[in-house]
Amino acid sequence: MRWKDQERSENVEDERGMSAGPVMAVGGGIGTLIILIIAVLLGADPRQLLQQLPQNPPPGAGARAGGGAGAGGGPQEKGPVNPVEEEAADFVSVVLKTTEDVWGEQFKLMGKTYQKPKMKLFSGQVVTEGCGNASAAVGPFYCPADSRVYLDVGFFEELRRRFKAPGEFAEAYVVAHEVGHHIQNLLGISDKIDAMRRRVSKEEGNALSVRLELQADFLAGVWAHHVQKTKHLLEPGDLESGLKAAQAIGDDKIQMQAQGYVRPDSFTHGSSEQRVRWFRKGFDTGDINQGDTFNTNPL
Repeated sequence: MRWKDQERSENVEDERGMSAGPVMAVGGGIGTLIILIIAVLLGADPRQLLQQLPQNPPPGAGARAGGGAGAGGGPQEKGPVNPVEEEAADFVSVVLKTTEDVWGEQFKLMGKTYQKPKMKLFSGQVVTEGCGNASAAVGPFYCPADSRVYLDVGFFEELRRRFKAPGEFAEAYVVAHEVGHHIQNLLGISDKIDAMRRRVSKEEGNALSVRLELQADFLAGVWAHHVQKTKHLLEPGDLESGLKAAQAIGDDKIQMQAQGYVRPDSFTHGSSEQRVRWFRKGFDTGDINQGDTFNTNPL
């Protein structure tokens, strides 16, 4: 991607290397860690994910909810920052700025004012201001309660190594997908789907989650369409890099790798084919009105 001469966002909060004191740990041993790693990049709502897992505060550390990255944890201490991650942090600041530009214009066309999200960069663990505590193992996530995207840029190494999806555009897709959840939050879609999920069975709730995630993929594609149209940032191979990332994190592929078989009724994010198709549809059309995943059958 041609990004180094682009503007940086002013809405990045960099807390990498900052120690916030004791943070609630996610218990469960290596099995839990594997579950969390599988959730990486899938855009999972951290509130739902952490609620499903046993949470054991370390000795002497009371459970703390919200309140910011240093809430109740004493003075923060600055630790060393991996110099390899500096360029990644700079890169995601550029990507966030492009999402601000694209969605600011798209909301204007809808007669609305775009409220920019903030992005908090952290290392290791973070105390969010609206979704409780999380570790880097959860992967990048969006917290609708505080309108922030949370990201440990060290995740990109996982993206390259574990998911075999290298490339800057694959990384940009991660950010754009999470911002897609912010768009859903601003438009009231997230609240509507959350309310519906509370009234239906687990399987039906999973199906609604799939539709929500595929729409976020679509919105990431809409962003990519307009970034290329207005800024010409994509280079040969970039689109394929994004599509490869979308394909690598399909529920079917992850389930097959993790357990050797596929259970479609347990999907929460969509198959590889669905994720690629909806991202591609957003990229090809650039039209937010084409992304109604909730009234499309089959997906």
